[in-house]
Amino acid sequence: MTDVLLPALPEDWERAMAVVAHPDDIEYGTASAIARWTSQGKTVTYLLATRGEAGIDSMRPEDAAPLREQEERAGAAEVGVKVVEFLDHRDGVVEYGNALRRDITRSIRRHKPEVILSGAFSIRMIGGMTNQADHRAVGLAALDAARDAGNRWIFPELEDEGLEPWNGVRYVCFAGAEKPSHGVDITGEPLQRGIASLAAHDEYTKGLGGAGPEPGPFLTWMAGMAGPALGVQHAVLFDVHALRFEGPPPWAQGNQPPVVTDI
Repeated sequence: MTDVLLPALPEDWERAMAVVAHPDDIEYGTASAIARWTSQGKTVTYLLATRGEAGIDSMRPEDAAPLREQEERAGAAEVGVKVVEFLDHRDGVVEYGNALRRDITRSIRRHKPEVILSGAFSIRMIGGMTNQADHRAVGLAALDAARDAGNRWIFPELEDEGLEPWNGVRYVCFAGAEKPSHGVDITGEPLQRGIASLAAHDEYTKGLGGAGPEPGPFLTWMAGMAGPALGVQHAVLFDVHALRFEGPPPWAQGNQPPVVTDI
């Protein structure tokens, strides 16, 4: 029996936005896919809910925040991302709710992405790893905001800011999910640029001590583990939520529901 490969994530789009909780969240795999896309001429923006100020045990938050912001901008530049925005929610205690959804919706309406990238919002991630609280809150809020952005009656105050509804998000893609549905081939240069992006978070990684991974071996191993699911050497895998039908809906294509003949 032949294993069924995952489909490649469609690439017939021009703008994406990565929405995550902390500096370095994007760099654990997703940045390599972003490097592939920016090399194709696509535009990707970053939106971070926090500045990661609680992420370095030996450094006070007021000192860690500007350092981690600087490292995130440097990492983004390595993969061709020019716009990096921060929302200033409090690191470690980000709350899912209307305030977070509104902030993400505001940015979606401003940048008009067709694809949103985030991290898994499940309690367990790939490999059974327990997910972190901020990741769960931001991932779910990103999914909900992708729809909020297209509804003028949700957060109508955003129209007062000159931000008209944007109903153009096609896919919301979650990295690190236990059951991915699609993949992106990052073999070669995209992986190397992704490694450089994570390497830009040097002070944060050193602050983790022995728990801090060496970017090259770690990301190469991760991408190599994911590659076979797509039939390539190195890949990043996503659980993809399609927010609209591509082409006519199933009921308009002449498809008939199955007939139950044996009960």
